[in-house]
Amino acid sequence: MTRVLVVDDAPLFTAGLSAAFENAGFTVVGQAEDAMAAVMLAKELKPDLVVLDVLMPGMSGIEVVDKIIGASPGSKVVLLTSSESEEDLLAAIKAGARGYIVKSTPFPQLVESMKWVVKGGSVVSPMMGGKLFDTVAQLLKHRDVLVGRKPTLTGREVEVIQLIADGQTSREIGEKLFISENTVKNHVRNILDKLGLHSRNEAVMYALREELITISG
Repeated sequence: MTRVLVVDDAPLFTAGLSAAFENAGFTVVGQAEDAMAAVMLAKELKPDLVVLDVLMPGMSGIEVVDKIIGASPGSKVVLLTSSESEEDLLAAIKAGARGYIVKSTPFPQLVESMKWVVKGGSVVSPMMGGKLFDTVAQLLKHRDVLVGRKPTLTGREVEVIQLIADGQTSREIGEKLFISENTVKNHVRNILDKLGLHSRNEAVMYALREELITISG
């Protein structure tokens, strides 16, 4: 029987989702309302599945994914989101999430998709899946161009890409490099212009391929 930990700061949503899991034959072994409580419960309960909201007090669901996996390596983590941000989706995948589902998905459909995750699969909401394919398509479209050109990036631009790859926001990058958030955004625009790319994620993929940066962990 699949053991589930449900994490969300909205009690009514948590209760409804938990009931849907129980009705489908899962066992809800715990509930939490914030990220750190989720980590502690995951460590204690070792659930098969952890389903958590992206937006929570203290720390986002994306930021806490690797902490949950570290506390309970056998747990599969699925994020529920109200955002359809491409960058959030890719950050969730990088963090180790096995699913990224829009929170408005009806409970029966959401719970049914969890059966696939438990079996070792991954799930993404249809709209988010489309965005993921669009990103891959853009990377492939630029592949031939990128292989044939070697734009020169400044040391600061490489620093910015490295911090993006590490999951830092523009504000966090600015604080780390002692520059303004707007300056960070200007660096990002210059990087994309030089590389002929359209998103931060494409820039990260380019920098990794050219061995300008590394992925930590």
